[in-house]
Amino acid sequence: MAMYIMKGLCVIGIILNVVLMLRKNKQLRANPEKDPVIGLNGEEQWQEQKKHAIATAITGFVANFLDTLGIGSFAPSSAAFKMTKSVDDVLVPGTLNVGDTVPVCVEAFLFFGFVEMDVITLVLMLVASVIGSIVMAGIVSRFDRKKVRYALFVGLFLLATVILLKVFNVPPFGTVGTALGLRGVKLVIAVVGNFIFGALMSIGVGLYAPCMAMVLALGMDAGCAFPAMMGSCAYLMAFGNGPKFIAEGRYDMFASLMQAIFGALGVLVAYIFVKSLPLETLTKVIVAVVYLTAFLYLRDAIKKGSAA
Repeated sequence: MAMYIMKGLCVIGIILNVVLMLRKNKQLRANPEKDPVIGLNGEEQWQEQKKHAIATAITGFVANFLDTLGIGSFAPSSAAFKMTKSVDDVLVPGTLNVGDTVPVCVEAFLFFGFVEMDVITLVLMLVASVIGSIVMAGIVSRFDRKKVRYALFVGLFLLATVILLKVFNVPPFGTVGTALGLRGVKLVIAVVGNFIFGALMSIGVGLYAPCMAMVLALGMDAGCAFPAMMGSCAYLMAFGNGPKFIAEGRYDMFASLMQAIFGALGVLVAYIFVKSLPLETLTKVIVAVVYLTAFLYLRDAIKKGSAA
């Protein structure tokens, strides 16, 4: 019964965020005043963002295809946005959290029940991640470009490092646990850890790799990482980060739609047709690109500050 409720929340999250996003997009496009940060009014932003439709559609599909396979979508999406110059740096955190909400909710719907994970452990981890995201999203949505760039540099650098450790099976990766639930101190660590990871999602740092590392380090079955990390991301984005960034209007309207539509397609293709791939080489390439992207954000933070 609990799993059906959690799957139902995924559906509610999808509907909620699609409605909020479409309503906010209409409101933003009707606003004739120029955004003090972007320098364009809503309709001008929309027309400018439409020019990158192909780039953002491909990014959405590929990044969420990889997300379903456990690599994560935030790191490759951030890299793609930067390399193609398809999303303004200041809008990257919001675009990641708003645009990927639908695909990640689809993932969570599919992966709840992947293993018979202890419901109490799973629910507490999910709730903690949502609270963390709500606390941090309100802060990040007010960052200027310079702060966003520095935050993305730190976050992407750390995330790439964790993914690299995962590729080379550096402990706790590569360890084999059997626990399906946690109690006592380990449960507290899992809850506090997911709170922190949920907060970091607000600046565009993906939760997948650090959550997987924590699950393995605590001696849990590796399969528990999928409902834990996908469920955490789904709920914190659907009921925390997503609505918050939408309310602030601090996201790329068109790119978010492309992420939602083509990202969901990428999830379904990965789940149905490609459930197991030799991804080690691809992951190493992604790590290299993410490191490069991190330093590009650092360079722009130092040289450009808050300039576009």
